[in-house]
Amino acid sequence: MTAFGKLVRTTAFRLTLVYLLLFAMFAASLLAYFAWNTRRLITEEITQTVNAETSEISEIYGRRGLRGLVLAIEYRALRPGANLYLVTTPTGQAIAGNVGSLAPGVMATRGWSETAYRRLEDADDRDHRALVRVTELENGFRLLIGRDLAERRRLFGIVAKAAQWSILIVVVLGLGGGVFVARRVLRRIDAMTGTAQRIMSGDLSERLPVGRSGDELDRLAENLNAMLERIEALMAGLKEVSDNIAHDLKTPLTRLRNRAEEALAKSGCEADYRAALERTIEESDGLIRTFNALLMIARAESGQARGNMDDFDAAEVANGIHELYEPLAEDDGMTLKVKAEPTPIHANRELVSQALANLVENAIKYGKPVAQTGGTVVSMEARPILIEARRDGDQVLLSVTDRGPGIPEADRKHAVERFVRLEASRTLPGSGLGLSLASAVATLHGGELKLGDAQPGLVATLVLPARAGAGDRVAPPIPDVPQKVA
Repeated sequence: MTAFGKLVRTTAFRLTLVYLLLFAMFAASLLAYFAWNTRRLITEEITQTVNAETSEISEIYGRRGLRGLVLAIEYRALRPGANLYLVTTPTGQAIAGNVGSLAPGVMATRGWSETAYRRLEDADDRDHRALVRVTELENGFRLLIGRDLAERRRLFGIVAKAAQWSILIVVVLGLGGGVFVARRVLRRIDAMTGTAQRIMSGDLSERLPVGRSGDELDRLAENLNAMLERIEALMAGLKEVSDNIAHDLKTPLTRLRNRAEEALAKSGCEADYRAALERTIEESDGLIRTFNALLMIARAESGQARGNMDDFDAAEVANGIHELYEPLAEDDGMTLKVKAEPTPIHANRELVSQALANLVENAIKYGKPVAQTGGTVVSMEARPILIEARRDGDQVLLSVTDRGPGIPEADRKHAVERFVRLEASRTLPGSGLGLSLASAVATLHGGELKLGDAQPGLVATLVLPARAGAGDRVAPPIPDVPQKVA
């Protein structure tokens, strides 16, 4: 397609043509209305002048008779101007005036008429147009007084010529403006198209150009760039997840296969086979938990869980998690406490419960009592874990505080990524998905996961938007049974 063909096919050019047509029609209508009013005003002025003269000459005829009438008509006919005068006998013979000829039947019709005429002194044979009034006097004499319409015709011609030039200028400027606007828009669209083609070829780092005008194309480009950044982040995350799955799941799958081969290769007793099967089931359960965690993270990040929002009390979730994990904490030499106040929230209860459970599991896993220098062990009282649920302004805070080694500030942003395990946790079981799921759940609800320093230990806080209003309805409690996510 040629450049001109692309130009005339643009929406901007077509809209310009539509607006040009509408404006030209408006200008033509306005000029036509002006011309019509001008014609009407001139006609009214002529009728007023002719009526006044007719009354005046009729009065002269009444006072001075036919002789006085003829003298008045001859005097007025000699004056320069566009006025017409004619007096005829009852038989139609001209007595006085400056009219040489009229259209047939004009003098026989009383009242107003527009007619062609010729003056006595005209040297050419051209007919002129005039607006005349014929009045019948006493004794059958007829009086014609009128005015030439050349002035009205000349003014109408001036208006018509102005209209032609105006419409021509409007068309030229409109087409020029349309071409300018269309070319400007087309350049920006072509730039966007080129960027989109490079993006489709695989370069997700490309961004649409954004100008400084802040118009609708700039706003569109900004929104598309934000979408591209999101897509690039998702694609990078997908690649990272794929690499992590290939790397982190290869070891348990290999171990699972080796144990199965070992069990088949050795001719052991039934107890050996049972032990091998139990280890295989344990490894399989770990893999299933990992895949379930990945599915939940993907579900949260894609926004699919937004349709399952409900009203509930975050304090009930905290109390349920406390009741569920308190025995596990005691078995590992820790105490699990809860501090919760009624906190209405509108969210996905299942995902919020799972996220809070992951934070508690991490606190139990990394907050266990460890031997200090000299062989001493920190007491259970020194290793409490606190679950809190409270409202802070327009936010709901669900936090878990432990007294473990914590996470250095430089590693906190990296710690919420999938399959990321810091050096201190490499020797502990797990897949590195707990904090990732908690962060994804917080993002789904329009909040965030904050990691802070408990001095010593870590405080992990789910910051979620709270329900507004004092009369919030809270759904009936349901049991919270989160999946185990390492």
